[in-house]
Amino acid sequence: MPEGPDPVDWQGRAIDCATCRFTTYLAQGQCGPGWACAFDRYAPRIGRFFLINPADADRCLNDPYFETRAAAARVATLFRLPRLLSDPDPAVRAIAALRLPVGHARLCLRDPDRQVRAAVAWRLPPAEMAPLLGDDDPYVRLIAARRADPGLLPLLALDADPEIRAVVAGRVPPRWLDHLIADPEPQVRRTVATRLAPDALVRLAEDPDIRVRHAVAERADAALAARMLTDPDAPVRQAATERLAELATERDSDVDR
Repeated sequence: MPEGPDPVDWQGRAIDCATCRFTTYLAQGQCGPGWACAFDRYAPRIGRFFLINPADADRCLNDPYFETRAAAARVATLFRLPRLLSDPDPAVRAIAALRLPVGHARLCLRDPDRQVRAAVAWRLPPAEMAPLLGDDDPYVRLIAARRADPGLLPLLALDADPEIRAVVAGRVPPRWLDHLIADPEPQVRRTVATRLAPDALVRLAEDPDIRVRHAVAERADAALAARMLTDPDAPVRQAATERLAELATERDSDVDR
């Protein structure tokens, strides 16, 4: 069923099915104007065409419209993709980098477009993420931080982006948490509080942010939880009360054993 804008080609001209190289597909229900067409300007229709006719993707990798090349690249034969790493459009290069063996993705580490470098960040093994941890674009660094071997993450402990530092706080080896305990971003400190050893949580028990103190109260030992019963914020006091009850139950259980 037709959907979306009127069917026109990438230059805004009416589509002429009679002159299309795939014209025989029309009668077979394998394509249709306003529904599935390799040469429509509307990307969902292009994608639908190659979903139905994946064997024709190889024939469309040189099309002048980048959306057609990109959709074709998603299903084309792998050995035809290496040349697309130098395609003028970053979407096409990114798809090639994601589909090709990792050795090809390494060739795109210095691609000028962040979309391609982000694809590389998804493709490289975690142990090889170091070059992307220093990328100029925070989006690329964020993906790299989520996938990198945790041993590499200290490289981002002072990153300018607080979202990246929060990822680091959640994944970095525990011995590095001390470097993030005084981070200016509360979300980073809260993440640290969820990972510190209970006997180290006292360092965040008087944090100015309620979210951080609440996380501390949820994991505190008995002495610290009792101290936090006088916290100025009710949610923190409630968390401390519940923590003390939890610790008491654990002690009773140990005695019963």
